Amino acid sequence: MITDYDFGDVDIEREILEAAGAEVIALQSKIEPDLFEAAGDCAAMMNQYARIGGDTIARMQKCEVIARYGVGVDIVDVEAATKRGILVTNVRDYCTEEVADHAISLWLALARRLPDYDRATHQGIWRWQSGKPIHRLRGRTMGIVSFGKIGQAIAARAKPFGVNVIAFDPYLPAQVAVEHGAELVSKADLLKRSDYILMQAPMTPETRHFLSDAEFAAMKPGAILVNTGRGPTVDNQALFRALTEGHIAAAGLDDPEEEPAKRADWTPDGNPIFTLPNVIVTPHAAYYSEESIRTARVTAATQVAKVLTKQKPDYPVNAEALVRLDQHRKENNAESIQ
Repeated sequence: MITDYDFGDVDIEREILEAAGAEVIALQSKIEPDLFEAAGDCAAMMNQYARIGGDTIARMQKCEVIARYGVGVDIVDVEAATKRGILVTNVRDYCTEEVADHAISLWLALARRLPDYDRATHQGIWRWQSGKPIHRLRGRTMGIVSFGKIGQAIAARAKPFGVNVIAFDPYLPAQVAVEHGAELVSKADLLKRSDYILMQAPMTPETRHFLSDAEFAAMKPGAILVNTGRGPTVDNQALFRALTEGHIAAAGLDDPEEEPAKRADWTPDGNPIFTLPNVIVTPHAAYYSEESIRTARVTAATQVAKVLTKQKPDYPVNAEALVRLDQHRKENNAESIQ
C-alpha cells in the first residue's frame, strides 16, 4: 500500500513491485485514520508525507516492511514498528546535489538582494540602491547546521565564493569537518560568528525549534538564514519577530514550520512569514530534480520488493534493533523454559 504520493502516477512502483508478486494499492491519505482499514492486510506500506504512527502499526497483521520515500523517518513510529517486528527502510543520498544547489541558490539570491531588485524593476524603479545594503561575500562567515553529506556539499559550493565555513554538528568528529574545509564549533559560537546560517538539520525532538527567540537574539545583526532542512527546526513566529524588528536581514525557507505537504488543507494565512518581502519560501522543492525523484521512487520500491522476496534491503533503518529485540525474546523464552 502506498499511503500518498504527488508524482502523478505510481507506474514506476507498480512495475517493480508487481514483478515481485505484489499488488499495489495507491491512496492519497493525509490523516492517519485513513490508513487503518488497509493496514490489517498489507504486506508492505510506503509513505511520502502521510504519518504511519503507532495506531496504524498496531492494526498491521501481515506487514513486513514500511518504506519511506525520503531520508527522514520521523513520520514513521520506528519504535512501534520494531516492537511489531516490522522493518523500516528509507532512501539515502538521492538528492544531495539538488539540496546543496538549492541552499546555495537561496543564499545567493538573498545575499545579493535579488528579490528586492526584481520587485523594484518590475515597478519601473531602475536604481542600484533598491537592494541596499549589500555586502561582499568574500571574507564573511557561513555557519552550517548539521554537517553530513548535504552540509559538506553546501560547503564545497560556498568555499569558491571566499566565505569562511564553520559548522555545528555534535555527532561529527572535528577532523571530518576539517577535511571538508570547515571548522567545527559550538552552537553558541556558530550563532555569534555567522553572517549566514544554513540549516540542514533533521527533525528530532532535540532539533524542534533549534532556532527560536534566544537564538535569533544571539545572531549577528543583519544575518541571513537559509533552511533547507526540516521546517519545524525553525520557530516561524520567532523568525517573524526577528525579521520585522530588523535584527535578521532575510530568510529563505524550503518549508515553513507547518509543513503544508503533510496537511489535508493549507493556506498561508496562518503563518505571518508569508507576508514579509524579505522571505523566500519554496514548496519543499530542494530535493527535486527529475533524476532525484525517479531515484527515490525506484529505490523505495526496490526496498519493498527485496524484503518481500526475502532479500536484504539496501537501506534498513531499524535492522539492528530488530536483531536485538529478537535475541532478547529468545533469551526470555529460554529462561521461561528453564
